Amino acid sequence: MERGNQTGAGNFILLGFTDDPDLQSLLFGLLLSMCLVKVLGNLLIILATISDSQLHKPMYFFLSNLSIADVGFTSTTIPKALRNIQTQSRVITFAGCISQICFFFVFGCQDNLLLAVMAYDCFVAICHPLHYAAMMNPQLCQLMALGSWLISIPGSFPDTLTILRLSFCTNRKIPHFSCDLPEVLKIACSDTHINNIVLFTGAIILAVFPLTGILLSYSQIFSTILRISSDRGKYKAFSTSGSHLLVVSLFYGTDLGVYFNSVATPSSRMSLMASVLYTMATPMVNPFIYSLRNLDIKVAMGKVLRKMVPINESVDARLP
Repeated sequence: MERGNQTGAGNFILLGFTDDPDLQSLLFGLLLSMCLVKVLGNLLIILATISDSQLHKPMYFFLSNLSIADVGFTSTTIPKALRNIQTQSRVITFAGCISQICFFFVFGCQDNLLLAVMAYDCFVAICHPLHYAAMMNPQLCQLMALGSWLISIPGSFPDTLTILRLSFCTNRKIPHFSCDLPEVLKIACSDTHINNIVLFTGAIILAVFPLTGILLSYSQIFSTILRISSDRGKYKAFSTSGSHLLVVSLFYGTDLGVYFNSVATPSSRMSLMASVLYTMATPMVNPFIYSLRNLDIKVAMGKVLRKMVPINESVDARLP
């Protein structure tokens, strides 16, 4: 293959989902609707946790940070995919590709760390309820949230910066709707051994370690729940952690699905659709999971909606 210039010159081509115009219109409507539902749902949670004093608690504080990360996660790739479908252009600049990879890692890492922090919050609430207020004080919660951001941002630098050392062939077609790092590495003409080591090491530190913390927290939670004698007490304990456990299962289930599918069938359409599920569907259902299982969230979101769409009481008063 003919070598291109060093990275920094030239553009990439995102092949996307399909060449069929009819299917592209369908995909545009589907992606747009999913994106709007996801963004609006998470914004409602953020506004609800800020405006309602009943939600000024550690669990809801971390949930609002998770919603911010989810909005950023989707905003990294989906707007560009929608624009490409609408304009029939598949070009993305090198700078745009690097930005996508960087922010994808930032918000993906942030999701991992926040889910681990939320698991620790559930652990303290269930296993040490009498010491919860002292152990999960506002200063510690703010420090953990800030720490997750401070780890996520520099955590994205190694994978992003090592791309700058690569050169690419003239064939710069990426069989994806975004600049997925493994797919970008496949079209590089230079040696990617260092990049793969950095990617693997980062995955262990920023994904496996948080998952290990989550599993340890839930092992203690389940052990404590099994020792509770009353059914009412068990139900209350499960309701405390049930929403978070479901979100964790969906997040890591789709994440592992994307990984194993990419190993089994590289660059396949199944891998592409699994990535959509990982980046769109899972974060989209998070607001529904937390709102449907939590009365406080439902009430607070209802208040926010009433403020955003106020009812004209003067008109109602004139009605017979």
